[in-house]
Amino acid sequence: MKSYDNLIEALSDLKKEGYVEDFNLKQNCIECRDGMYRIFHDEFNIDNYFRFEDDDSSPDNSAILYAVTSEKYNLRGTLINSFSIYSNEVTDEMLNKLKFTN
Repeated sequence: MKSYDNLIEALSDLKKEGYVEDFNLKQNCIECRDGMYRIFHDEFNIDNYFRFEDDDSSPDNSAILYAVTSEKYNLRGTLINSFSIYSNEVTDEMLNKLKFTN
């Protein structure tokens, strides 16, 4: 797996690889394009993920960057979430889809 020194570097590289959508995590799906696409757990795959932690190792300053593909909608993009995903109100299906990285 490729590694990056920071989140900005990873986002830039992934964008060059075609991950151009900016996904947002919702309770039971991920969304992009201001809600135009609502993609449910069985409609996307996580191609890769990268963890980032600030020097102080505080969970509040940590994030996971997911590279996401939805073949159904022919979309590729990124999803950024904190390590504290388990504190978000998400369905079990979404939690299971994202938790393999932890």
